[in-house]
Amino acid sequence: MSQSGTVTLLVNRSECRIEADPDLSLLEALRDVLDQKGSRYGCGAGQCGACFVLVGGHPVPACDTPLWAVAGKAVTTVEGLGSPDAPHPLQQAFIDEQAAQCGYCTSGMLISAAALLGRNPSPSERQVREALDRNLCRCGAHNRIVRAVLRAAAAIGGRP
Repeated sequence: MSQSGTVTLLVNRSECRIEADPDLSLLEALRDVLDQKGSRYGCGAGQCGACFVLVGGHPVPACDTPLWAVAGKAVTTVEGLGSPDAPHPLQQAFIDEQAAQCGYCTSGMLISAAALLGRNPSPSERQVREALDRNLCRCGAHNRIVRAVLRAAAAIGGRP
């Protein structure tokens, strides 16, 4: 039997009060309650990365994170990285490198890459590959994705 309660969190810099079962997954709260559809349901076990969001600057699988675990915390979804009019450098680099095939994993890839660039604005190719290792992509766009992250790092960090 589920119990309803109020959970407050900061989603993309906006305070949100959610009336729901605190055991509801963060992904369900984002998609079904807050209409933030960018994070995708993949494996449902936190292993594929399609649902990653940033919590405290770290990529976290929203599908197996209960709502109560992020109460009072800042959550950033792919919608919070940039906008169509002002895309985040990673989003622009993904467009420029045509780094999305089917696009299902792209939001999780962008979140993992944003976490990486947040802690290391000038990563090596090896570091990019390691940071994205938890994100699965079945389209084979890995090389384009890595190039996009390095391109964004250059845009952010001013590397040649």
